Amino acid sequence: MRKHFPRIIIGIAVVAIFLGHAVERYRLPLIDNLESIIYDMRLRLTMPGGVDPRIVILDIDEKSLAEKEKGGEGRWPWARDRLALLLDKLFDRYQIAVLGFDVVFAERDESSGIRVLERLGAGELRDVPQFQSVLKQVKPQLEYDDIFARKMKGRPVVLGYIFSSDEPGLAPKKGTLPPPIFTAESFVGRPIRTTTWHGYTANLDVLQKTAISAGHFNSHTDDDGIVRRVPMLAEYSGGYFEPLSLAMVRVLLGSPPVKTISPDASLAPEGYPDLEWLEVGSLRIPVDDTASALVSYRGRKGSFKYYSLVDVINDRIEPAELKGKIVLVGTTAPGLLDLRATPVDSVYPGVEVHANMIAGMLDGSIKQRPPYVLGAEFTLLLVTGLLLALLLPLLNPLRSTLVTILVLVSALVVNVLVFQNGHLVLPIASGVILILTMFTFNTAYGFFVEARGMRQITGLFGQYVPPELVEKMAENPQQFNMAPRAEELSVLFSDVRGFTTISESLTPEDLSVYINDYLTTMSLVIRERHRGTLDKYIGDAIMAFWGAPVADTRHAMDAVLAALDMQNEAKLLNEKFKAKGWPTFKIGIGVNSGVMRVGDMGSKIRKAYTVMGDAVNLGSRLEGITKQYGADIIIGEGTKARISGVVCREVDRVRVKGKDEAVAIYQPLGLEGQVDPAKLNEIELWNQSLRYYRAQQWDQAELQLLNLKKIAPDNGLYDAFIERTAYLRANPPGAGWDGAWKFETK
Repeated sequence: MRKHFPRIIIGIAVVAIFLGHAVERYRLPLIDNLESIIYDMRLRLTMPGGVDPRIVILDIDEKSLAEKEKGGEGRWPWARDRLALLLDKLFDRYQIAVLGFDVVFAERDESSGIRVLERLGAGELRDVPQFQSVLKQVKPQLEYDDIFARKMKGRPVVLGYIFSSDEPGLAPKKGTLPPPIFTAESFVGRPIRTTTWHGYTANLDVLQKTAISAGHFNSHTDDDGIVRRVPMLAEYSGGYFEPLSLAMVRVLLGSPPVKTISPDASLAPEGYPDLEWLEVGSLRIPVDDTASALVSYRGRKGSFKYYSLVDVINDRIEPAELKGKIVLVGTTAPGLLDLRATPVDSVYPGVEVHANMIAGMLDGSIKQRPPYVLGAEFTLLLVTGLLLALLLPLLNPLRSTLVTILVLVSALVVNVLVFQNGHLVLPIASGVILILTMFTFNTAYGFFVEARGMRQITGLFGQYVPPELVEKMAENPQQFNMAPRAEELSVLFSDVRGFTTISESLTPEDLSVYINDYLTTMSLVIRERHRGTLDKYIGDAIMAFWGAPVADTRHAMDAVLAALDMQNEAKLLNEKFKAKGWPTFKIGIGVNSGVMRVGDMGSKIRKAYTVMGDAVNLGSRLEGITKQYGADIIIGEGTKARISGVVCREVDRVRVKGKDEAVAIYQPLGLEGQVDPAKLNEIELWNQSLRYYRAQQWDQAELQLLNLKKIAPDNGLYDAFIERTAYLRANPPGAGWDGAWKFETK
């Protein structure tokens, strides 16, 4: 025993470090990050799956957004008289139970032209009695907002709105908020912690006053970019507001009040907030120390029945399909940008988050992190750590391995069973890391020889990175692993435009050759020529990133050069396809740089070395909006700031879903010295038009754009800004406008 004494002392010291983390003297980021990953794995492992029959989603999908001659209703937002008709259909024909809008109606509907008529009536036609008489008669039929509000009255309709996290003074305050469910006086003498917001975008006053209820559709995005929680009490200006899901459940139950339940003082640690549950009727909803609830995801996308909204409004759905259902109106259309990264899917419709919350409240399946979890974590670490610290030094490697596996599996099984059956989220990452740390410390690991390291590195990363990088990694295999971490990287997304049409024109055999040639060509550009990491193929789409697993200080430059080369290779490949009589193609590419989560992520069944986070999501969205600007490549401002020697045209400033601040986007045109001087002159003219545009000098901007259109008739960027300038002239953004364009109405 004496010879093992130093190892036992060091083992106990390691346990003490973990105990400090458990009592929150300090936090170990690795443990916190792993905790999130293990939580996601437990969630995926225990999800009930299947389709919940109680909740239906009416999808503002691509079919609904199609032009009317193609069976759709056109771009969103739709005229409110059509939404008024939708309300009649849902409550009279389909007899639904409750309706929630995962959209906000913050702007007045001017599609009827009533504002133009009013201006004429107050101006040059003011003294024309016939006009005034007709205007008075038709005005009620053209006030679509009032019509929509009247159809809402007395019906179980819950509106949605969103709070802004902008700094005070910068956050918008648009529309009318509903009354809060609690005021500051409700918690006098009861310390609680909530998320505080400084602004909001809410619904028109006439709609808010008529609706029976409203709830926010904010969610918590964790540091890794994943949505796991929803704030059940969002604090704004001394009031506490409920989410859309809770508002809908309350309306469904007859609008009972929300009650608060405090934790057991004997179990709660000192300083813990005085709130553990929200009670609505017979339902209890557990909340954490920030008054947020964990989203009880039922499964991957499609856990709820979807119907195209245009099919409902046009009576293409049988009434029995919706009768008595809880109905949410939301969108899965990529162009409306309501897609989130969640534990169950990296691209997940935001409307399904609300549906999962509703199902979780009704089922009582929302997971709970009670205040005593800190004590449970401390006890687990103390008992397990001391057991291993005293026992492992006495065992040979084989027995040490068996004991470690037994302890680890036992801890995981108990944790998963408690998670699944007791709906308790008990910490496990610290225990797992402690067990593995003690095992590693007490076990000889000299068998990690160079050859083994080479095989391991090749097996892990060979499919992602070129051979020369694998060889470099094998020189120091201990430096490389697939454990998730945060790194500054660059990500690239590419997609073939109109690939469905292309695939329909080819035989299966030709299509296989076509897509294989395309993916092989582009992959060689990324992987071999520019040393990128191939992440995945999604049909014809490619995702790649730079900067991991091998550090690359030029990751942004390499990504942009790869994008330019991909466009050049596309031209050569099109010549080859054209010679075979095959259709040609165009690709859109989005590139963004920033801090991302990179590592081995997925399920027990399948994992992949990939990247996640806000910067990744933005890169995907940049690819998606290339066609909006007629651009082959669009890069984010983070990428632009990290490159040099590339001629870039500033395209726009945009706000995308999930980002409150505007981001500048650019179009790389080629390397300096290789871009035609005429194109450089064209860029100067474009920059001038952009300055006019942002200064709200619409006439000058339009004139400059029309001149540019003569220079480059086929440039879709100029078409887009000509149309937008006309729109903004008619709908001025007002003073303080930062020139940013928002692509989705949420």
